[in-house]
Amino acid sequence: MTNPRHRLSLAGIGCGSRTRTYTKLAMERPELYRIAAAADPITSRAETVRNFAPEEERANVRLFDCADSLLKEPQLADLAIIGTQDDYHYEPCRRALDLGYDVLLEKPIAQTLREALELRDQAVRLNRRVMVCHVLRYTPFYTTIRNIVNSGELGDIMTFNAIEGVGAWHFAHSFTRGHWRNSNTSTPMIVAKCCHDMDILYWLFGRQCESIASFGELSFFCKKSLTAPRPERCVDWTTPIGEDPWDARKYATEADAKRWLRMVYDRADEATPEEIYEWLRVSPWGRDQFQCDNNQPDHQVGIMRFEGGLTGTFTMTAFEQGRHIEIYGTKAKLRAGVFYKEHGPGEITIQDHFGGSLRVIPLEQEGAGYAGHGGGDEGLVRELYDSMVNVPNPADMKTSIVQSVHSHVMAFAMEQARLTGQVIQLSEFEQMVRNGTISC
Repeated sequence: MTNPRHRLSLAGIGCGSRTRTYTKLAMERPELYRIAAAADPITSRAETVRNFAPEEERANVRLFDCADSLLKEPQLADLAIIGTQDDYHYEPCRRALDLGYDVLLEKPIAQTLREALELRDQAVRLNRRVMVCHVLRYTPFYTTIRNIVNSGELGDIMTFNAIEGVGAWHFAHSFTRGHWRNSNTSTPMIVAKCCHDMDILYWLFGRQCESIASFGELSFFCKKSLTAPRPERCVDWTTPIGEDPWDARKYATEADAKRWLRMVYDRADEATPEEIYEWLRVSPWGRDQFQCDNNQPDHQVGIMRFEGGLTGTFTMTAFEQGRHIEIYGTKAKLRAGVFYKEHGPGEITIQDHFGGSLRVIPLEQEGAGYAGHGGGDEGLVRELYDSMVNVPNPADMKTSIVQSVHSHVMAFAMEQARLTGQVIQLSEFEQMVRNGTISC
């Protein structure tokens, strides 16, 4: 792929929300990309990806009913976009690499750390490009912070505090009722949601993490929060919605809840409330939030030491909304994130330690504050072509699997620390996972 005029051909494997997002953004640049194939057990989702292609090209887009069917064919495209569920990243990625595909791989890399390490090694051995969808690296917000850190304005970085506020409804939707509710069938919470955060911390400071301790619990979204017996499903759709902020019927009545419904119910926008109610009667998302088969902690804290003595804390909590970070250097401190944008003087602020005035730092792209992925999806697709075609060394891509796998070592080590109460040394932990001493 050395010809700069070559259109990068795409095969979507698992056509859920993430693959649809990336292919839709790619087709805003039809001079760079074309869609060659799409696979999903739900036909309408594969058809949606096909329909992102220009009308005159849609007949040439091949549709498949599953990843296995597509991967039984000879290589159909330059790049496979793997957006299947967490527990089915490893196998399609492994097979795609063997067939000759480069890969855009949704996070987490794999359901286990051992599988993630194996995919990294396979990519290196075959000289394939595997770009992990750690979209936060592509946001103006974190790019601005990284440039400030690298400029030396804060001095030598001593410590940091970072928070991932999952959001109470998002947590109930995805990690209590939804696909990621149980670590036995997906990945641990700190991997599924927060490998983004582990990756961004490692990237911001340019240092690998050496050791981790962690504590966390499932304290609220469980049966002990029930004050009285009640149905396992909200089955009475005729009575008014009461005081319960997590009432599943809000999927049909509130815009913020319907935003999440769109991720799992393809007819969310055109269905009537009555149709949504009927769907909820049999859907996992119609269950009472205190009576699901979930085991993910709803709050967790990690304490980390990085190379050179940098220390920091990371908090994942269902009971906050948005990401925040505080970075403390020898010259100045930086505070940034959703809280400071909404309640403080600005989204990113710097103040030195000797009485200097508080400065509000403009983002690199005007108007592109952190919200959702904060421009990260667009940024990833914008850099995807160059990464796949023009970057000489696959390991030098911004989110190459060679770099990004360290975030997974961090996240799985944090879960191991939570479960065992031990301080985990990451180099030892990675080696023990590789040799099978620890099953992780």
